[in-house]
Amino acid sequence: MLRVTVSFLLAVGLTFGSALEAQVPAPTPEEILGFEPGDDHRLALWDELIPFYEQLAAASERVELRQIGETVLGKPLFVLFISSPENLAALDRHRDNARALAQAEIPEEEAIRISREGKAVVWIDAGLHATEVAPAQMMPLLAHRIATGESEEVRKIRDEVILILMPCMNPDGLDIVASWYRQNLKTPFETTRPPELYHHYVGHDNNRDWFMNNMPETAAVSRVLYHEWFPQIVYNHHQTGPAWARIFLPPFADPVNPRIHPGVTTSVNLIGSAMANRFAMKKMPGAVSDMIYSMWWNGGMRTAPYFHNMIGLLTETSHASASPRIYDPEDRPEFVGNPRRGQAAPTNGTDVFYPYPWPGGESRFSDPVRYTLTASMAVLDVAADLREKWLFDIWRMGRDAIEGSEASWIVPADQWDSGEAAALVNVLYDGGIAIERVEGAFEIEGETYGEGSYIIPGAQAFRAYADDLLEAQDYPDRRRTPDGPPDPPYDLAGWTLPMQMGVRVDRVTEAPDAVTSPVDGPVRVPEGEVSGGGSFGYAISHRPNAAVIAQNRLLAAGAEVAWAAEAFSDGGTEYPAGTLVVRKSDPADAAVEGIASELGLDVGGLSRAPDVELLPLEAVRVGLYKSYVASMDEGWTRWLLENYEYDLTTLSDDDVRTGDLSRLDVIVLPHQSADAILKGHAPGTMPDEYTGGIGLEGSLALSRFVEEGGMLVTLDGASDFAIDQFGLPLRNVTAGLADSRFFIPGSLIRATVDTSHPLAFGMRDEVATQFVRSRAFDTVSLPRTREGGQETTMEPAAANVEAIARYADEDILMSGWALGEEDAIGGKIAMARAPMGAGEVILFGFRPQFRGQPRGTYKLFLNALNGAAVEDLGAR
Repeated sequence: MLRVTVSFLLAVGLTFGSALEAQVPAPTPEEILGFEPGDDHRLALWDELIPFYEQLAAASERVELRQIGETVLGKPLFVLFISSPENLAALDRHRDNARALAQAEIPEEEAIRISREGKAVVWIDAGLHATEVAPAQMMPLLAHRIATGESEEVRKIRDEVILILMPCMNPDGLDIVASWYRQNLKTPFETTRPPELYHHYVGHDNNRDWFMNNMPETAAVSRVLYHEWFPQIVYNHHQTGPAWARIFLPPFADPVNPRIHPGVTTSVNLIGSAMANRFAMKKMPGAVSDMIYSMWWNGGMRTAPYFHNMIGLLTETSHASASPRIYDPEDRPEFVGNPRRGQAAPTNGTDVFYPYPWPGGESRFSDPVRYTLTASMAVLDVAADLREKWLFDIWRMGRDAIEGSEASWIVPADQWDSGEAAALVNVLYDGGIAIERVEGAFEIEGETYGEGSYIIPGAQAFRAYADDLLEAQDYPDRRRTPDGPPDPPYDLAGWTLPMQMGVRVDRVTEAPDAVTSPVDGPVRVPEGEVSGGGSFGYAISHRPNAAVIAQNRLLAAGAEVAWAAEAFSDGGTEYPAGTLVVRKSDPADAAVEGIASELGLDVGGLSRAPDVELLPLEAVRVGLYKSYVASMDEGWTRWLLENYEYDLTTLSDDDVRTGDLSRLDVIVLPHQSADAILKGHAPGTMPDEYTGGIGLEGSLALSRFVEEGGMLVTLDGASDFAIDQFGLPLRNVTAGLADSRFFIPGSLIRATVDTSHPLAFGMRDEVATQFVRSRAFDTVSLPRTREGGQETTMEPAAANVEAIARYADEDILMSGWALGEEDAIGGKIAMARAPMGAGEVILFGFRPQFRGQPRGTYKLFLNALNGAAVEDLGAR
């Protein structure tokens, strides 16, 4: 059989098509893989799947294969366009039509014409979560069926639909999981999960990155969805179905985000019902709806499309393993789902959303493969049947957004951190938002905005997306009973980006009257300037996050860098406390021009040494703990520290227990439970080399490291470990509180910052913290009340703890949902410094780097790392 490699054709600028059709027959998946997808105990690797797609595209004029990007580890990301030869020959025209309808700037008559003549564009992918193994193994079957099938249904799909099929969005993870499975096949650990993240940085959170687009895989797909093809239907496969069901499918559970057009919500319900009907007619029981997964949260692969007037679909198919299982029918529960949360369906066939229960029995890997294939065909069938409706509806919803606009937003040029303002603009641009750059100063509603400001017009088709990212969320108070425990949201309740990123964004109701130019690509902060004579050296503001990169580059180059402990002046310029002071030297002189141009930082010359205390810095050696209980927070932290150019070492359990920790200046424990850190995987649940955690030996090693002068930084849950193991004079005040008394499932919480403390240099005095069932601290003190009476004994010494940040006393909730917040955490410590021997522990009650979103709190974390080199880090 002729073998044509995709890398060769892509290198010479070709795509697969009809030129090769006569030379090779269309292969079947089994012919290429050597087994039928869905065979028990068989998982194909990405490099084994690629030849099938290459040869299918080479053999068929109905398939075109294109590379859209690369993974973090450099593997190719592909999509297949599958349709009739006539449709593929006119792909550019169909793409332009899809864009015109989605952006909804054409008149209704033109929209009607395109809807009648055009083709529905449907995106189907194999999901992102590599442990959900069936969809990626099913995809060759779907591609082959649509490309080669000759049934009336399939021919109609090819004629009426352009299918964009992404066979794998996480090839790195596919290989990690499939390789682990093969390695442990026919051992007790056959169905265990790998002891590492199945995405190099973010693991399961690769489906939490869909408005930030931090990862290259997310960015590549978003470019296709929101800049190139604008599909009317986006179907994202997953495989975490409720126990004893076969597949979850829409309609989703409440609540729905009110910013989503109701036409999207009802269309999701319509397609979900069509899917359920197909399962019923094919005698495939176990399809359930209306539980667990909702339509509130933005930021997932199928939820971000809602705010673009696209019909986002998610299914969660059960049996996420290539190993067979037995479900004893005698053990079938009365309900599937979670009865305690009111999200459950009886298994007796009396529920509207679970009318055809699965009785149990044998479950083989071919079952989830068959269910995901059937669900995909149901979507394509209804897409073809209602082609004209989907095309016109996306235009109609876009016009509704344009005509219903009441406001616009302005990102002023004058910002605390202009680099993060540019980052926010890029988040919006990546999501397809139309943005205008202001070319000259203008006034509106009593405010003057300078050149370089940005306007986000409200009158645009994707207004809901801008509105949802720029304005606060108000999650409904949902409980089964008035005083009962809350019904938690699926994922987060609040995520407002200006709050998280520390960027000023103004909402205006008047129409801006300004000279503007459209933003047609990612923006970057303007180049900085190097000014002044600088006979002593240079000064760089501590405000921008990019100053941390500048600091690390200078230190790595051998320059002398310090923080100014207090404000000072030089040559008529005032510099605040925390300013980076760089002594003039050859390494410094060589670096400052690049710092100004590449990082957009202004560098001021200093004519003399500042007349205030300077806190000298050194390049810090950072150790990041990486548990065999894979932690997404570890991955996000590693990603952040690499981006900010730290000298980073990963520490395994063995490294902590027996390694030489003295080679490090600071060790970071990312968010993880104290039990997971200390105990890890229990013996017998994983191969021996991956069990045990750091244990008592590792705990003692960390204690010695701090006592001898090192710094330990703990994030959120890891702070419990430090408090418990080291006996720190702190307690987590949220521990043990019932959800009915205190509940913050994932919201933005106001905190105040002591900006005079070196660890808070460059910070605003108020920030938004992402509180995800997080922590708040109070110092431990000797009780003064006994048996109801107040004692008047001598006051004990205050605990040796410094509060760098505290949750606000009142008006705590900024975005999302909170219950009992003022009583539980009002005024309590959010970030603390606890000296210990010659070293110190820095404890965060929240995650300052959560999912790469809260850029407004990055610096608290990064300052802590660099503070490890400061001899006296205490409050001034």
